[in-house]
Amino acid sequence: MAELIPRRVLFGNPERVGPQLSPDGTRLAWIAPHEGVLNVWIAPIGGDGVDWSAARVITEDTDRGIRMFAWAHDAQHLLYLQDTGGDENWRLHDVDVETMQRRDLTPFGNVQTELIAGDKKFPTEILVGLNRDNPQLHDVYRLNLTTGELVKEVENPGFVGWVADSELVIRSGIAPQPDGGMVVMIRDGAGDDWRPLLTISAEDALTSGPVAFSEDGQSLLAISSVGADTGRLVRIDLATGAEQVLAEDPEADVAGIRLHPDTREPQVVSFLKDRMEYRVLDPAIEPDLAAIRALHPGDPSFSDHDDADETWLVAFNTDAGPVSYFSYDRGSRTGGFLFDSRPELARYELAPMEPFSFTARDGLTIHGYATFPPGADRRNLPAVLNVHGGPWARDAWGFDPEAQWLANRGYLCVQVNFRGSTGYGKGFVNAGDREWGGRMQDDLSDAVAYVTGQAAAGGHPAGGHPAGRDWADPDRVAIYGGSYGGYASLAGAAFTPELFRCAVDIVGPSNLKTLIETIPPYWAPMIAQFHNRVGDPGKDADFLWSRSPLSRAADIRIPLLIAQGANDPRVKQAESEQIVAALENAGIEHEYLLFADEGHGFAKPENRLRFYAAAERFLARHLGGRAEQ
Repeated sequence: MAELIPRRVLFGNPERVGPQLSPDGTRLAWIAPHEGVLNVWIAPIGGDGVDWSAARVITEDTDRGIRMFAWAHDAQHLLYLQDTGGDENWRLHDVDVETMQRRDLTPFGNVQTELIAGDKKFPTEILVGLNRDNPQLHDVYRLNLTTGELVKEVENPGFVGWVADSELVIRSGIAPQPDGGMVVMIRDGAGDDWRPLLTISAEDALTSGPVAFSEDGQSLLAISSVGADTGRLVRIDLATGAEQVLAEDPEADVAGIRLHPDTREPQVVSFLKDRMEYRVLDPAIEPDLAAIRALHPGDPSFSDHDDADETWLVAFNTDAGPVSYFSYDRGSRTGGFLFDSRPELARYELAPMEPFSFTARDGLTIHGYATFPPGADRRNLPAVLNVHGGPWARDAWGFDPEAQWLANRGYLCVQVNFRGSTGYGKGFVNAGDREWGGRMQDDLSDAVAYVTGQAAAGGHPAGGHPAGRDWADPDRVAIYGGSYGGYASLAGAAFTPELFRCAVDIVGPSNLKTLIETIPPYWAPMIAQFHNRVGDPGKDADFLWSRSPLSRAADIRIPLLIAQGANDPRVKQAESEQIVAALENAGIEHEYLLFADEGHGFAKPENRLRFYAAAERFLARHLGGRAEQ
């Protein structure tokens, strides 16, 4: 049996993460702890690389830590976003790396700031979005980094997203439609009228959207599944509307695009399947990608570059190790190691994340990942079905601290991309419409049947069901997840308690009607998508109640662990309070953790470690796995 990995190694602060290169290539910035709180550090870059001995911390957060930052193109100001207690009302701050002057650039209460665009042609200006005048809509402001002046540039006519051109002019906006679709609107210049370019139906809404304007401003790159099943990279001529397909895959949506920073031409397109696959569109960088792939066995992502595009930063993601960051010199086509996010993991035996697939009861193919306890016999293991959030997201191959934690404690960690997950085309994601607690939950039940070698409920299509695996003990399976995964855990406990020994719910909704009625105001323009894909409280109250775990709380007969952030703007505290009250009234065993200083998830390491300690004790008590003392 592998040595226990301390929880702090998996869930405490990383040693270093998220390097960003200054636009002039003279400094490296990254996030690392300072006195136990994540802050931004910088170090100079010389002929021998990064001078780590000269590293210094330049921010002074003492609370939740900093997780999002970027260099301004003047290479003088470093920008970062911060909220209060997890409320997601982000404020934009900056630091002058020469004078160490710090500013709150958007000092407005109950206002959310979005970073929209910057460009090296305008090194002291950026575009930001603020829902200052209307909490539902973000207007566009031009921010002068020299003076701190904010000037409103675009009054929002009802758009939910913006795209600027190479001259830092807003030229495109996404207009949501009453039926749940969208229209990509464009204009020829700052003073011109908006006009439609691309109509995206409701069925294409999660697999389509604008990406970037060409350098000359005459065409728009977009990902579009209109007329296809998967999201393809297309170029749309703004004058004629003519569309050219640049890259597509019949099995997967476009997952990432590397654009040339000056020409804005796509160079590499990625498609996420069991692992990431890459397609080079610009032959000039074929040797670069080959050289990068030779640096590390993980899947690379192009995380940053200098303004000259001579130095790239590349992050390598792998399943059985931390994220590794490299600097790559295009001139010599050589790379240098920068750091690992969690180097202490090298002391421990980690487990590979192994792709698998099975056929759901209605014939749909479901893909997932299994992470086994190192050194254990792969039969009759206690198992945890770890359900991803979203639900319009997906699990992917790579380092997953929860998967490693569960496997290390002796559990088979099962992660599946149930219908409604993104990345597999619009047919697959749309198969989840109005199926919360229905076929989406059936896919999870079928996953349990598959990994336990049992027959799934509901039968299977003609031709039979592929033989399952006896990896897991059917009497020792837990369901676990956060956000939508938390909902699925509550649904598993309420709708199919016979499948699970226990359940863990992290910030999961218990009542779909109250969930939709209390969404954040800036989600309101997209409410039609919730109505289409989940249900409309005004028309479907009975349906939503029937799909709400709260409606069947009396049927729960397995123990639950419930964790909630008091400031969560997406899944309000009441969602957990409702189910906890029902469990108390029914006398059902449960444990409730409320974090007063957290939102939709747990940012502070002390809160994460408190939660994972409780979850580890809970799972060990009910499934018989190992626990750190």
